[in-house]
Amino acid sequence: MQDSGSAAPVAVLLRPPANLVSRKAIPFWTVRAGLGWVVVTALQIVWLVRDELNAAHVAGFVATAVLAAAHLTVMPRWRFRVHRWEATPEVVYTQSGWFNRERRIAPVSRIQTVDTQRGPLEQLFGLTNVTVTTASARGPVHIHGLESADAQRLVAELTANTQAVGGDAT
Repeated sequence: MQDSGSAAPVAVLLRPPANLVSRKAIPFWTVRAGLGWVVVTALQIVWLVRDELNAAHVAGFVATAVLAAAHLTVMPRWRFRVHRWEATPEVVYTQSGWFNRERRIAPVSRIQTVDTQRGPLEQLFGLTNVTVTTASARGPVHIHGLESADAQRLVAELTANTQAVGGDAT
């Protein structure tokens, strides 16, 4: 990039966004994933009831137990370390992903709507998700697992910053 006032290039340093999601997201993600493993286990129990116990059932239960334990132990903590967000007067910046990290930068001038979502499980854990919709073909920017008070402050800040920019975000 070049500064419009000079011919010298301007260095742009991309860094991870500054803010982690709430620590409450770790138990939330664990419980939510655990519900999926309960469904898998229930299906295996139905399979066992319809057949007699055999080596396939035992192998299935062992595989389910090992995969569930690994998933429920690793996934929430990994997700907590990776998922980050930051909002400045100019941009909303997020980082997500597992092995392939995605960083999204949405200029405040392109924001069209800012929404919050809280499902029953999020409400139980005091968490809120924020969705920032922009005039981008890439789709909205999502920030999952925020403390509800932090989400409210973020929405108020983005609303104020968006109004300060003016225009119709197209």
